[in-house]
Amino acid sequence: MVLQLGLVGLPNVGKSTLFNALTQAGAAVANYPFTTIDPNVGVVPVPDARLQRIAEIVKPDKVTPATLRVVDIAGLVKGASQGEGLGNQFLAHIRGVDAVAMVVRCFQDENVPHVTPTLDPVADIETVLLELILDDLALMERQQERVQTRAKGHTKEFEDELAAIETVIAGLRAGQPARRLALEPEQWALLSDAALLTAKPLLLVANVAEGDLPEGGPLAARVREHAAIQGAEAIVLCAQLESELTAWPPADAVAYLADVGLHEPGLNRFIAAGYRLLDYITFFTTTGGKEVRAWTLRRGQTALEAAGTIHTDMARGFIRAEVVGYDALDAAGSVAKARDAGQLRLEGREYVVQDGDVIHIRFAV
Repeated sequence: MVLQLGLVGLPNVGKSTLFNALTQAGAAVANYPFTTIDPNVGVVPVPDARLQRIAEIVKPDKVTPATLRVVDIAGLVKGASQGEGLGNQFLAHIRGVDAVAMVVRCFQDENVPHVTPTLDPVADIETVLLELILDDLALMERQQERVQTRAKGHTKEFEDELAAIETVIAGLRAGQPARRLALEPEQWALLSDAALLTAKPLLLVANVAEGDLPEGGPLAARVREHAAIQGAEAIVLCAQLESELTAWPPADAVAYLADVGLHEPGLNRFIAAGYRLLDYITFFTTTGGKEVRAWTLRRGQTALEAAGTIHTDMARGFIRAEVVGYDALDAAGSVAKARDAGQLRLEGREYVVQDGDVIHIRFAV
């Protein structure tokens, strides 16, 4: 399972700079709108100190981290939902991601023009959110027409779906994103094919000047306040600094971050926030000591689903899961010692995997 996180925002807010810092992929960056037209896609390793500690214990030939897929989507402008600035094309790119990270400009730089005369991060957020709402509204109104046509003569059969559509339309018209509407799980299931933009989890990324780290200054404070109103999470980072630090020796980068009051790179916090956004957890496998690997799973999923994440044959022939928690393994210092201490458990297919579990799947096909 690979989380796909879309970077969105107005032009010239630092999306591609952040993307390059995350992926070191060399996406085009320039100080004019629509530098990015086709979305850039990169796969980012997820930093996890637990993976390195397990590798120290097991001493494998290979260490494979979990990954995050990041999609750099072109800047949206006012009127995007009506096609302004290739907006329809760019909005379609957002439908393909699992969650949205909106990069918000919170830095002043006369060499990087802003799309409005005054830098106002809250107004910028509202501009982008409005375009997402308007695009969802148009989509749902079209879907309502199609369902109403199919419902002729079969009203009862489509009653629940039409009620769910009407609830979403009313909310969108009132300026509410779909994720904040009080719909039952059954109603969301009826709307699953719509891929509503405003139903996707939202992270606000305040992109600040280096001198405003670590808290971000007054503009970032406004972003955090607005995130609370939107029911979203907000993080603060300096994309330009993060991009530059990727070229530094790791020890020097860590020391410099400490000098500006940060305990870890903003990229790590961004990736961790992406995981929280979709309520993902990480479990680990040790393949006969040859490979230690981190895997992504949605919180609440079972050992059987974890087996299927690794390989379909494991799920098909599942016998049992041998499980030891990371903390227990760390304390024991080896799998054998954890087993001797009674910390290694045998679990069935319905076992709910916990974050940090180290799992060995027994299966036969």
